[in-house]
Amino acid sequence: MAIHWSKISKMKNGGKYFVSWLFLITICTQQGYSFTDPYPKNPKIDAINYRFEIELSDDTDEILGKTIVDVRFLADSILSLRLDLIEKSRALENKGMSVTSVSSNGKAVAYKHENDALFITLPSLSAKNQRSQFTITYQGIPATGLIIANNKYEDRTFFSDNWPNKGRNWLPTIDHPYDKATCEFVVRAPAHYQVVSNGLKIEETDLATGKRLTHWKQSVPIAPWLYVLGVAKFAVQHVGDFQGKAIQTWVYYQDRDAGFYDFAEPTKKVLEFYSSYIGPFVYEKLANIQSNSVGGGMEAASAILYGDRSVSGERNVRWRNIVIHEIAHQWFGNSVTEYDWDDVWLSEGFATYFTLLFIEHEYGRDAFLEGLESSKKRVDNFYQKNPAYRIVHDNLKDMTKVTSSQTYQKGSWILHMLRGVVGTENFWSGIQSYYRKYQNGSASTEDFRREMEEASGKDLSTFFQQWLYKGGTLAYAGNWQYDPIKKQVKIRLDQVQKDGSLFEMPLEIGIYFEGQDQPQIEVVEVKEKSTVFTINIDAEPENIRLDPNTWVLMDVMDFGKSE
Repeated sequence: MAIHWSKISKMKNGGKYFVSWLFLITICTQQGYSFTDPYPKNPKIDAINYRFEIELSDDTDEILGKTIVDVRFLADSILSLRLDLIEKSRALENKGMSVTSVSSNGKAVAYKHENDALFITLPSLSAKNQRSQFTITYQGIPATGLIIANNKYEDRTFFSDNWPNKGRNWLPTIDHPYDKATCEFVVRAPAHYQVVSNGLKIEETDLATGKRLTHWKQSVPIAPWLYVLGVAKFAVQHVGDFQGKAIQTWVYYQDRDAGFYDFAEPTKKVLEFYSSYIGPFVYEKLANIQSNSVGGGMEAASAILYGDRSVSGERNVRWRNIVIHEIAHQWFGNSVTEYDWDDVWLSEGFATYFTLLFIEHEYGRDAFLEGLESSKKRVDNFYQKNPAYRIVHDNLKDMTKVTSSQTYQKGSWILHMLRGVVGTENFWSGIQSYYRKYQNGSASTEDFRREMEEASGKDLSTFFQQWLYKGGTLAYAGNWQYDPIKKQVKIRLDQVQKDGSLFEMPLEIGIYFEGQDQPQIEVVEVKEKSTVFTINIDAEPENIRLDPNTWVLMDVMDFGKSE
């Protein structure tokens, strides 16, 4: 909960302010809310299911909402339920939501809607494992979160944009990535629209009012930012099935031919690859959806949104790769979700690297290496401006900074380096174990480290600490010289990064001989600022290269034969 100290300061004008805020702080502490974490959790309350009933209109941007939330209390004596919901305010130009009633079991219950949170007073103290249901009715114009606007064809549309914490602008939820629940969307909209959402469509009925009721139900628990709604004049295609689950395309009706062509590939191949190498695809369908609420892609569970310009009829490589990335998220980010935004690399770094792994599988090694090189350029450019940036945050305060190129591209490189450290077989074993253990749940970076240590038998604490919890970069310089009498090559390696960091990394040395296509590979452990290695060989090398198989995120500043 965000405490407004300006209000607390009023205690100098009257003790009642101090008493009321002291009471609020005491209650919030009892409920498990953290005052050091600016993005508070409700660890003693578990949302089980949300049923969102939304009414949309062409006459106004105001939505009418009713949310029925089922919760389980994980401790005795809980006094209140806190939900995130942005309130209507002048600061938002009178946008935001106004709550009109809250009830439980048909009876009104007391509530407060302030500081963009809805506090519902429980009718009685909770008991551990007690389940309760609350109904909230509200209305208002979303400031964001649900984008009501014309698309590129000037047709009115309604599309969600909940990442990372904007869902609270139109949906009352425990809006935090760790709290996963099933959901339903029951939407009443003018009958000329089609409606798409998470899960399976279980009803579509044209009403006498001229509106169409559409009911979607997601039976697999997901985080709130992954709830999705799309309302537009669509062309819809059943592309095929994967393990009995539908693959669908939803595009603007004007883009029917081009959209059906673009999204037909490579979705099924991607699903097959990740299911084979990681674990089962857990959702009830996979829909690719053209929208105007996102610029690139948004990985909503089972129903992925892509930007207005995603359809060209040319199967553009950039958009192809975005499709692969968003499908990878169905495993990492959606099924296995970071417990806290501080660990967002578990979503974005993973999706970025697993995109490259599919590219290598489907399009070849050269395309994979091109992707790594492109990622390295972005990592280097970001580092020049932010040398101390760490990938795992520490109680991130500004949700607009939840991601950067480092959480994507450097996170991807870290997984690649980890694969090099533990070996490909152990890497896949650890990935499968991690996915199996945390499927449809939440995990931390430390959870992931433990799974990879179990799979590899290695202590990875130093690797994780230096690459994820610290900033810095790695650069080498040095030389080599051959001793024909001893038949040895002596290699000197210096870590020459200027930021003061020091890395401990295994490094492949490629020793190239005349007339041989492949180098002799030796692996050395580089730990110190300056290290000398001696390697026995049979003949004088033509050349020696550092990291010939591209396993390490590094720069080679100056390395060659010593004259």
